[in-house]
Amino acid sequence: MPLVDVVNLENEKVGQVELSGDIFEVEIRPHLVHEVVVAQLNSKRAGTACTKTRAEMAYSNKKPYRQKKTGRARAGTRRSPLWRGGGTIFGPKPRDYSWRPPSKVRKEALRVVLTAKLQAKELLVVENFSLDQVKTKAFKGVMDKLSLSKAIVITPAENRHLELSCRNLINFKVLRVDGLNCYDLLKYDQLVILKDSLEPLQTRLER
Repeated sequence: MPLVDVVNLENEKVGQVELSGDIFEVEIRPHLVHEVVVAQLNSKRAGTACTKTRAEMAYSNKKPYRQKKTGRARAGTRRSPLWRGGGTIFGPKPRDYSWRPPSKVRKEALRVVLTAKLQAKELLVVENFSLDQVKTKAFKGVMDKLSLSKAIVITPAENRHLELSCRNLINFKVLRVDGLNCYDLLKYDQLVILKDSLEPLQTRLER
């Protein structure tokens, strides 16, 4: 099992913690991560694109001109998709793009990303992180002391002060263990895990 250092908010080593091998020492399988991330992005699509078919065009049923002796091609309606302003053939209609990979695939993809973060030395375990009030400057100050430029912070449960303190910082995000996902882990360069988050994370992801 991997052994990592635990630091305080001053970036000083205060101990070590052993991480679960079932979560942080798995085989790197990029295709699982790709499948899960694509599913997440598809679920975010609005799917509101819409075009009108010939049946939905607001034109009269009158024949545009006589059938014969005009020198033009035959035409029975202005709704024809061949005409400018006519209906659309096989155009997009509102639809739901979302799909959900199996639970085992989602969990394994998370394990793969966490393992990759650890191998790339982009994972930091912090002993404790709490703020007495909502203060963006205080949150940013802690990130600077930890030498973090673009990071996601994982908390064991709801922490309103942390969540609200970072909402105006585009390079930082606070996420609870139950909301952990591959897309956000890959979006940010560094991963900060509070020491208290390791146990619920292990409960959620262990095989």
